[in-house]
Amino acid sequence: MKNTYTTSQVAQIIGIHPNTVRLYEELQLITPPERKANGYRIFTDLHIRQFRIARLALRVEVLQNGLRKQAVDIIKTAAKCDFTEAVRLTESYLRQTAVETEHAEEAVRIARNLMEEIPPSSGFCPLTRKETADCLGVTIDTLRNWELNGLLQVKRKCNGYRVYTENDIRRLKIIRSLRCANYSLAAILRMLQALTVNPAADIRAVINTPEEQEDIFSACDSLLSSLSHAAANFRRILAELKELEKEQKTYPPL
Repeated sequence: MKNTYTTSQVAQIIGIHPNTVRLYEELQLITPPERKANGYRIFTDLHIRQFRIARLALRVEVLQNGLRKQAVDIIKTAAKCDFTEAVRLTESYLRQTAVETEHAEEAVRIARNLMEEIPPSSGFCPLTRKETADCLGVTIDTLRNWELNGLLQVKRKCNGYRVYTENDIRRLKIIRSLRCANYSLAAILRMLQALTVNPAADIRAVINTPEEQEDIFSACDSLLSSLSHAAANFRRILAELKELEKEQKTYPPL
């Protein structure tokens, strides 16, 4: 005989308020429970596992490139008991966190290179706005917005067209990662005030401004930490989903 639980018992096991248990059902984050004749909900061990999956998935707030939406999609797919698809989505999520981690680590390296006055590599051809947007994986409107908010001053050719130098690309990659870390444009502007797109600028003066350096690095470190925690949580979710997938043939439908 399978175990059954009341709303209050589920709340106690998971560590949430009974109203939150009902909210998860309303948001379709768990399989709809059966009800007794008096209307009381009947939860099973499957529901407990679905609650734990949802709690793990929502524990870390990661907003990069739709990861939050992917997390919710995984929860809702598991709630439909489509565990094969949920496994596929989770594996995709983990691949995406690996990509975002690489981007964040790259931002740290680039920031340090700029601070240490590493000269630009030879042979770099300035990029157009479209080429720059493609290189960064952002839209042209995003670039325009960053420029309008003072995050970057772009050089222009004699014909008025914008050109983006290697230092511009490095700075924009820092901005991209900081935006992914959910920093406001105003906060990023404050952090980047000391930096300049002019290769002849006194980068050493930037190095001697520790508060800006600490802000930049701590933002990226926080991002890396969040991604690391998210990846660890979703590896646990993946293991649980694979177990549920194996059990599905013998698990009675609700």
